Amino acid sequence: MCGIAGIVGFTAPNQQPRHLADRMAHTLAHRGPDEHGVTQLDDADVAFGHRRLSILDLSPSGSQPMQSRSGRWVIVLNGEIYNHRTIRDELAGQGHQFRGSSDTEVAIEAIEAWGIERALARFEGMFAFAAFDTARRTLSLVRDRLGEKPLYWWSDGSRLAFASELRALRTLPDVPLDIDPASVSALLRWSFIPHPHTIYRDVRQLQPGGLVTVTVSQSGTQLSTTEHTWWSLDDTVASARSRRTDRSLDQAADELHQLLAAAVADRLESDVPIGAFLSGGIDSSLVATYAQRALGSTPLSTFTVSMPAAGLDESAHAAAVARHIGSNHHTLDLGLNDVFDIVPRLATIYDEPFADPSMLPSVLLCQAARKHVTVCLGGDGGDEVFAGYNRHILGTTIDRFGRRLPTWLTRTMATGALALPPGAYDRVARLVPGQRIPLLGDKIHKAADLLRHDDDVWDTLAGIWPATALHPAPHHPRRPAPLDGDTGIERIVLADTASVLPDQMLVKVDRASMAASLEVRSPFLDSNLLEWAWTLPMSLKADRGTGKLPVRHLAARLLPAQIAQRPKLGFDPPLATWLRNQLRPWADDLLARPACVDNGWLDRAELRSAWADHQAGRRNREYQLWAVLMLESWLAEHHPNGTARPQ
Repeated sequence: MCGIAGIVGFTAPNQQPRHLADRMAHTLAHRGPDEHGVTQLDDADVAFGHRRLSILDLSPSGSQPMQSRSGRWVIVLNGEIYNHRTIRDELAGQGHQFRGSSDTEVAIEAIEAWGIERALARFEGMFAFAAFDTARRTLSLVRDRLGEKPLYWWSDGSRLAFASELRALRTLPDVPLDIDPASVSALLRWSFIPHPHTIYRDVRQLQPGGLVTVTVSQSGTQLSTTEHTWWSLDDTVASARSRRTDRSLDQAADELHQLLAAAVADRLESDVPIGAFLSGGIDSSLVATYAQRALGSTPLSTFTVSMPAAGLDESAHAAAVARHIGSNHHTLDLGLNDVFDIVPRLATIYDEPFADPSMLPSVLLCQAARKHVTVCLGGDGGDEVFAGYNRHILGTTIDRFGRRLPTWLTRTMATGALALPPGAYDRVARLVPGQRIPLLGDKIHKAADLLRHDDDVWDTLAGIWPATALHPAPHHPRRPAPLDGDTGIERIVLADTASVLPDQMLVKVDRASMAASLEVRSPFLDSNLLEWAWTLPMSLKADRGTGKLPVRHLAARLLPAQIAQRPKLGFDPPLATWLRNQLRPWADDLLARPACVDNGWLDRAELRSAWADHQAGRRNREYQLWAVLMLESWLAEHHPNGTARPQ
């Protein structure tokens, strides 16, 4: 795991490209604290910078930037190629020789032997890299299939810059940093900025499965740039659905067992200590189970965060799984001060405005685990791949229910449901013993909106601020093309996989882990497992109000019943209470003169109403307010004059 950066065509007087690339890479030291490297190809005005978190081949032979054996190709790579040993053996059989044992060396030699796209088709892993072909003067920027690793880039036609994070691009004086109001609207609407957009109008993030090819002219003053996908989620899903066959839930669980066991085993290779996150939920519990099985008698280190004062304590469930599988378990006890101390630093850690509340415990978990290990396995991706979110079930149920009733009746029912404010439903929910339904009132109101209008189901369920409060209209997340015969739930699941997964869930994990110099690997995002999952009929994933059926069926075989049968619980902290108490002074300062209102991006009356409702306890507006506060916190750090231009 590393941080990468580079430039093409920057030839300002008294400013060598090598020095610029080195300065960019320096900002990424948290992604790679173990080693730094920089190289300049003078004849093409190309310079690469690299920060290394040493995971495989800790010797100098694994250092980057790295040249191919012939010297033709140069690469900087962030991530892991999990099947590098298989590819190495094939290349060795063809006569290729290797200097070390790193996956980066395998990647660059495979690219030289087979070409970029043929090599990419063979890679199984999480990665973002830049590779320069000195013979053809061609730069390739690449991102993995699902967007596990980030890559940002900017070009004005004669110059180009790229980096793992925006902070590196901000070191270049000529890169324009005008805020994109539509990206702000997207953040406030969904809590994230969808690719290929960024907070800056002229900077893009490479799409998952994306490939940018840049040809540098002989004079070095002109760049020819093309962008396309080397891997397509739409095509992969369409192909998998065409191969659907009837099978039982038992058969599906058998097949999942083989695929998940292999995916976990592939992600256990490491020359540094490795562990696994263990929340007590079924996804992380299965990953830890297979990891411990693969390690045999060597105990796996597992980690759970416990914050009882914050209402986040699944340590008993996690400990039960750890005892069952025989792992060396660590419960990381954190207090409220640990949480509140990190809040003002979130804008720095995430580098771009981001507003998923679970970012808080994620950062703390990664920091705590890093004291023991350098690599952790996680359960991310299971909900997107196997229809595990509440909205997957709710959206489909409401959609199906609404279509069976006359329009006048559904609208009457919706109007009746909207007559009570969300806070009233929340108060009733608190009276029901043993039930935890966060934001029940908001969920009921969203369901009513679906019944009342023929709106986009995903947009209605995923939205935070109403579109009417935002100016201008937000960039909409990428939506896969409709598939013949697909169901409502399939459209929602595919939308989440196409955008929420790379732009929210994986951003959260990448920035939280890299801030702690920790590598996180996600077996549920294995490309073979993903493709297989889409060969399952949706009735084998979700039915009668329950999602992730094959995962649950497999968990019932391997885990204690109290774990396998647990309902899904979120990882969100009790922001609603904190914003009325401990975090209120911090929030008051940020909202005293909100830049998002002054710039016309958010309606002033809407924001005032949300803050007043929340403080009075009339309604829980934590998600809406958190999105604004994360934006304002980022603006205060990077645009302290309060405008869309940086200082």
